Amino acid sequence: MASSLAELHRLVETAGGEVVGVATQRLASYRPGTLIGSGKIAQIWAGARAHGATTVVFDREIAPAQQKALEAALRAKIIDRTRLILDIFARRARTSEGRLQVELAQLSYLLPRLTGSWRGFSQQVGGIGTRGPGERQLEYERRHIQYRIRHLQGELERVRSARMLRRERRLAVPVPQVALIGYTNVGKSTLLNTLTRGVPGYTAWGRSPRGSPLSSPGVYADDKLFATLDPTARRVRLPEGSWAVVTDTVGFIRRLPTTLIAAFRATLEEAALADCLVVVNDASSAETEAQQEAVADTLRELGAQDLPQVRLFNKVDILDESQRRDLEGRYPGGIFVSAATGEGCGAALAAVQETLSRRWLLRELELPLGRAYAQAAEIRRSSQVLSQTAADDKVRLRLRLTAENWDRLRKKLAATKKKP
Repeated sequence: MASSLAELHRLVETAGGEVVGVATQRLASYRPGTLIGSGKIAQIWAGARAHGATTVVFDREIAPAQQKALEAALRAKIIDRTRLILDIFARRARTSEGRLQVELAQLSYLLPRLTGSWRGFSQQVGGIGTRGPGERQLEYERRHIQYRIRHLQGELERVRSARMLRRERRLAVPVPQVALIGYTNVGKSTLLNTLTRGVPGYTAWGRSPRGSPLSSPGVYADDKLFATLDPTARRVRLPEGSWAVVTDTVGFIRRLPTTLIAAFRATLEEAALADCLVVVNDASSAETEAQQEAVADTLRELGAQDLPQVRLFNKVDILDESQRRDLEGRYPGGIFVSAATGEGCGAALAAVQETLSRRWLLRELELPLGRAYAQAAEIRRSSQVLSQTAADDKVRLRLRLTAENWDRLRKKLAATKKKP
């Protein structure tokens, strides 16, 4: 309970609020009408009045009828955990797709709560004389929201189709796809910036063939929950010289609202279709195991739990020696990195490369010089060329490509060789 309340505290601050008091209650079962007991309601009411608080946030989802009863009893705005996360997402959405996804999630959440949130409308109750203009207004608003939801779903489907076309074009390029996933605020965006701009220990890191630094705009990163919502892809060079496209994804959280998972499914599919998942954990958090469970639950919902994974523990630079030894003892297979300083990022990329090599094979090809030049476009369309050496009228190529592309390339070259 303490960790969940601490997380709720950070969510409130991220949404721009200030926490002035905390109340907890142990119950054998929740009250169907008001969720909590009357004594606790009186305590919260007194505390809110003493501190001038106008909003009460509950660390669980509240039913519409419970919300209405609590608002009447506490005379304050009642927000549950789901509504709070939706509000943060609405603040963070920057792209048109992100705004559409957030609005769809908000309306899906609001639709069953019209009678509880909008107290000016009459409720549908039985009896003579109870059917007035308020009901027609409520029905109008409900139909309007339902129409807007259908419209947003159609817009998102068009966006999803466009994203699928871009993804197919990207997959046609012989570059492995890697997704950074993890709990919110574990440092995924900072890590992607570090991998893109340069890793200590790799002198040619992040440089073009001519030796000039590659210019790539940095990914927005901040020490806030859900600082980035929209997926951002960057090209990152692996230690052997090949490339991978690394995508930063939206952070997960415990009890992530199902409306958000449904709305952001097209975005989260970036992780489900990756060749390798880099699961980033916060080494400094006392809730590392609980956060890992939340990430695993979300991956199961997306059907991505069986994808190859590399597990990183970020923020080791703020640990003391005893904390680091304890962490390394608990996770012997983990890789310990600091996105802020670059420590361990080279080992992380080596692990990613090793994981990708199970699907992206290393092959060598020797061709006569003339055929190599004639087939250069086909070779580069099917694979990444790691090295190319010429000797005795022959060219030896080291390639990184999938097994399917290797079979197709060999058949293509064999067919070309048979031609007179």
